[in-house]
Amino acid sequence: MSRFLLSLDQGTTSSRAIAFASDGQIVAQAQQEFPQHFPQPGWVEHQPQEIWQSTLDSAREVIRQLGDDATKVAAIGITNQRETTLLWDRQTGEPVYPAIVWQDRRTADACSGLKRLGKEEWVQKRTGLLLDPYFSATKLAWILDNVDGARQRAERGELAFGTVDTYLLWQLTQGRVHATDATNASRTLLFNIHQQCWDDELLALFNIPAAVLPDVRDSSADFGSASAKWLGQEIPIGAMIGDQQSALVGQACFGSGMAKSTYGTGCFVMMNSGEQALHSEHRLLTTVAYRLQGQVTYALEGSIFMAGATIQWIRDGLQLIARASDTQVLAEQTGYDNPVYMVPAFTGLGAPYWDPDARGAILGLTRDTGIKEIVTAGLQAVCYQTRDLLEAMKADGVNPATLRVDGGMVVNDWLMQFLADVLGVHIQRPAITETTALGAAVLAGLQVGVYRSLDDIQALWQHQHEFHPLLPIRKQQALYEGWLAAVRRVCNSQE
Repeated sequence: MSRFLLSLDQGTTSSRAIAFASDGQIVAQAQQEFPQHFPQPGWVEHQPQEIWQSTLDSAREVIRQLGDDATKVAAIGITNQRETTLLWDRQTGEPVYPAIVWQDRRTADACSGLKRLGKEEWVQKRTGLLLDPYFSATKLAWILDNVDGARQRAERGELAFGTVDTYLLWQLTQGRVHATDATNASRTLLFNIHQQCWDDELLALFNIPAAVLPDVRDSSADFGSASAKWLGQEIPIGAMIGDQQSALVGQACFGSGMAKSTYGTGCFVMMNSGEQALHSEHRLLTTVAYRLQGQVTYALEGSIFMAGATIQWIRDGLQLIARASDTQVLAEQTGYDNPVYMVPAFTGLGAPYWDPDARGAILGLTRDTGIKEIVTAGLQAVCYQTRDLLEAMKADGVNPATLRVDGGMVVNDWLMQFLADVLGVHIQRPAITETTALGAAVLAGLQVGVYRSLDDIQALWQHQHEFHPLLPIRKQQALYEGWLAAVRRVCNSQE
């Protein structure tokens, strides 16, 4: 009998549910956007109830679409926006504060203070991460310090901390399970990625009481069951994994040196480094790719905060386009020789700059600049930022010759060809581009016996199209140097 796997893909701007057949094909899907809240410049928040309700509504719609076949759902896999931080009451489930989103920069001063104390290298050796407001620890500390009574309640064990995966699990199991997986734990600044445990000295540094922390499990594991109250039947939860690691799994990048790049709200390049936790000398992150049966696979990662979010801003903020799909035609009209550069540092710059104070800019404007040049600059910025990450990887001694791509932006053929040309590498677009959702689904399938091994999952991957670099190196370099000059202008303006 065919068995289905339900993936709950909770992202930064929307929640999705996708049911996959065991061959990786999509059989039902639903998606619901939810609001972003910006209470102050540089602050980004979500309402936890909106995260939960949009996820639940999407899951229920998929179950409705499946009809009688809903009984064939063998397991649920959860994948999520990482680092976003929630704290809630263990008895009532009520959040004590809105979710502080990974893009939020309110704790930049706290991170700078720890850097001045010389703590960054020590923290990086334990966590693989840098001291940046991107990660969860300073967000959690901020909530504990700024919500009346929160710290005292946390120390008494009355409150539960979690990233989005943990919060959804708590809701789905009606508070029976408070757990996360090793990939999400590895993004908090509180988890020792070498010893695979919460680190008492890191907890002391950030002043976080251990009583709030979830249990850390493998990415494919027994996470309890979703209550029949929510989906009409009890369904085992067999996997939890951060969204970028989930895309790595969905892209079947199981070999050391294999790399993927996801183009969603942000852009994230991740390279499998096998059992070796590579230490980056060029401001990249060392992270847990996945943990299966207690065995850790590591990855090297570069994070860009604004990719699809840049196009969303062009659409909704500037109202230059009606739909994201309009960008391809405008870019084809503009071509590569675009004098305009956009640096989308709306929430600072991520890797390899890690400048939380940088702010966005559009440079090179002239009287004949129009909508198509600005839109094209937004697309090109995504590719230039990807080049930044690959240059950092090269400097660290690794150089992927092929990049597997996924996310909503990769349907744009012009963008993918420009990416290949600017990077000088082969770009592989898979037949199934919903690789983030797929990764969580197949790991859940691994837990409940739908798949026997990673080899079974590897066999599902197929490429739909490959883009080969065609641009002369001299031209490629000139375009990229123009980008680097634009970035220097943005960073220098903040000094």
